[in-house]
Order: sequence, then structure tokens, then C-alpha cells
Amino acid sequence: MAERILVIEDEPTLARLLSYNLTQEGYETTVASHGGDGLEAALRQPFDLILLDIMLPGLSGFEILTKLRQQGVRTPVIILTARNAEDEVVQGLRHGADDYMTKPFGVAELLARVDAVLRRSRSGEAAPRAEENVIRVGNLAIYPDRYEVTAGGEPVRLRPKEFEVLLHLVQRPGVVVTRDELMNVVWGFDYIGGQRTVDVHVSSLRKKLELGPHSVRIESIRGVGYKLVLPKQEGVPG
Repeated sequence: MAERILVIEDEPTLARLLSYNLTQEGYETTVASHGGDGLEAALRQPFDLILLDIMLPGLSGFEILTKLRQQGVRTPVIILTARNAEDEVVQGLRHGADDYMTKPFGVAELLARVDAVLRRSRSGEAAPRAEENVIRVGNLAIYPDRYEVTAGGEPVRLRPKEFEVLLHLVQRPGVVVTRDELMNVVWGFDYIGGQRTVDVHVSSLRKKLELGPHSVRIESIRGVGYKLVLPKQEGVPG
């Protein structure tokens, strides 16, 4: 059975984006755009996770979170806060939130946070190191929950956005990913920068990852975007 996520967000475009990407990942989503409706939905039926905006009509995210915890609802909550709103983060965590995301955020980071919170919830504690989520491609080991990468067992220092670009590409090996898609997934739909940002991050990734015959390669598709190319296996004709 698909895990159920309640999205309480009053900005229509963001709510649709969240619902679409969560559904694509196999989650069942319900969206509420009003604080009162969100609280009612959370109390009426069980959810596995709640994505909760702070600034809402009717009831604020803090009020919703407080009422849920007072009534014994222990559903994990990830709060969505404004940029540079450190006080919101602190207040949300004190009210019982499990994690937070600062707007604007990339979809890849959000999905990684959602997966991490749900896994902790299922197990009742942080997953043991040996059982944590890891993606292995060529000589790379990618740890989405920790934003860490190793190449041939050696750590590779990546900036957060470089990691998110890599994560999206490795999930679609051999598929051409457009610059627009990378912009929307990694930087968010409301990012005002240009596609040159994507090119700069990919260029940096190449320098850090393409270090030997067993390394993955990021191939440029002129005028379109990028494609992750897996290393050829030894003894297998190309």
C-alpha cells in the first residue's frame, strides 16, 4: 500500500508541484490549502507524513502542529519555511516538527528528506548505517540521506546543488535530462537564475567525478541538456 502524505500549502503552484512529484514517487497525496481544512484532514484520517507550510489562511502551521500534538497525533511533520526564517525553524521544531525545508527548495532535496523521515518513522529510530539508502553507480556510492558521495571508496566533496544534480542524473542513467528539468527539480520552479547555473554545476561535477576508466561520465547533448553515461564493464564490447 502506498504511503499517504498530506500537503498543507496555500500557494497553488507549489502545492501542485509537490503533489505531482510525490505522486510520481509512488506516494498517495492529499492537498489542503486552508489551515482549518488541513487540520481537519489530519485529524479525520491517518497519514504517514505531513508537509506543513507555516504561513496559512485560517490557522498557522504552528497552530496546526500544536493542536495535532495536543490531540496525540504523532504523524511526522516536515515544515516549509521562508528563506532566512531561522526563528520559524526553531519554533517549528519546538512545536514537534520532525524536519524542515526552506523555500525555495529543490524537488530532489525534498524527496530525499521525505524518504529519510518516513524511514525513521517506520523503524522508530534512525536506520542503522549498514541498512541506509545507498545508490551505487560505477565507482560511486551515493548516500541521499547524508548528501555524501564516495568514488572508489574515497570521499568526494560536493556542494549541495552539485549533489542534487548528480542524484537526479543517476536516477535516470542513459536518459537525456534537459536543462529546464534540472533547473526545476534542483533549484525549484521559482528560481530566477539562468540555465548557465546548471552548466557551471555540471562542469564542476565532471572535474570531481570523471577521474578514471571506471568513472561515470556526464555527456553534453548540444542544445538540450545532459546524460549520465555508465562505465563499460571490462571484457564487454562497447
